[in-house]
Amino acid sequence: MTFHSRVTLAVLVTASFAPSLAFASSDDAWGAMRADVAEKCLAAAAGSIEKPRVVVDPFGSQSFGLALVSGKPQGAKGRITQICVYNKQTKTVELGGELTREMLKESAK
Repeated sequence: MTFHSRVTLAVLVTASFAPSLAFASSDDAWGAMRADVAEKCLAAAAGSIEKPRVVVDPFGSQSFGLALVSGKPQGAKGRITQICVYNKQTKTVELGGELTREMLKESAK
């Protein structure tokens, strides 16, 4: 077997194990990440939503934790939802714009 063939084989074997590495994280680690996402998203939304509630995507994407934060807008009537994106490396969050119930219903059509 040539050197090039051995390197190619090694890369293929290593790559075949890569998906299983994501599942190697413990339940405790996933739980800690979800708790951090919830805490930081709720804190970020506190200025725009009264008594915000959060729903955290159990795993997020490869790079980001994801959540929906919803509740009554500060000083207004109705209900809004904001998308919260948590950077898994920096552990910081950003909120998307305010989505109203009407906007969410329209997107479902």
